[in-house]
Amino acid sequence: MADQAFVTLATNDSYAKGAMVLAQSLRSHGTSRKLAALIGPHVSEPSRAVLRKLYDEVRVVDLMDSGDDAHLALMKRPDLGVTFTKLHCWTLTHYSKCVFMDADTLVLCNIDDLFERAELSAAPDPGWPDCFNSGVFVFLPSIDTHRALLNFCTEHGSFDGGDQGVLNGFFSNWATADISKHLPFIYNLSSIAIYTYLPAFKQYGHQAKVVHFLGKVKPWDYVYDVSQRSVKGQAQDPELQPNFLLQWWEIFSSIHPLLKEEYSDQPFNTGITQEGFHGGAGCGATGPPPMPPLPEMSSQERKQRWEQGQVDYLGIDAFSNIERKLDSFLN
Repeated sequence: MADQAFVTLATNDSYAKGAMVLAQSLRSHGTSRKLAALIGPHVSEPSRAVLRKLYDEVRVVDLMDSGDDAHLALMKRPDLGVTFTKLHCWTLTHYSKCVFMDADTLVLCNIDDLFERAELSAAPDPGWPDCFNSGVFVFLPSIDTHRALLNFCTEHGSFDGGDQGVLNGFFSNWATADISKHLPFIYNLSSIAIYTYLPAFKQYGHQAKVVHFLGKVKPWDYVYDVSQRSVKGQAQDPELQPNFLLQWWEIFSSIHPLLKEEYSDQPFNTGITQEGFHGGAGCGATGPPPMPPLPEMSSQERKQRWEQGQVDYLGIDAFSNIERKLDSFLN
């Protein structure tokens, strides 16, 4: 299995945190494959040092930007341009087969069986199921494929301005050619989908293998209270849903000592609160307070936020609030 690997990408220190949690979740569930991380030049040296302790290979790559401001503006996500850097994963030709996983994914059980799948195997995107979501996919490293992808980018661009548009354009027959390349949704369970189809989540959610924190707000954007073992502002409703966000933070808190060691006396933002203090400038130092709640918005504004992946999971769009709304409607 030494020539197969799980691969991820971190372009900055925030996504490096996600990559750390992803690696720890893979190892805690006993993966037998190698772990490889592609990182951008903006990832700090202390974060790189922690990643080297968690991954078998850490490779610095140049950032690639789609430069497609028009399409990215439609998605309200200008930050997605650098996700073109993901295409570097096809250059890892010392591996025979790989599974790419975005740094904002969390593994819930052993998923080594993915290596039995062919290229390009992926799960449907919750927003448009005839497209696959590029957060988790099986691929075969190849310089020829990498070159063909870059040529495709030059000639056709990306219909959404990000890597998902490119990959769906390049592997354009995914939806119709071979159903065996359609991964079950439980291998890339979108956190947004939990709220858009609650009955299905209640029926099948316990089978989830990978959760994907889609949208602009990521797990590392919140604050975790170690003493209370809770995420600040989160509606506590363990009977209704597995607390994926809490699981993410519990793993990250176990990695915190490695970060503290590497940063030494340098200031760094952990997002962890303990005994009433925020983990801003080093362990136990006072940092910035949590973000204030969003102002009231109209139904149309809220609908637009949902469509753009900007869901307020910890506030008005909390699982318990939606559950009550559905019960009220059904009754």
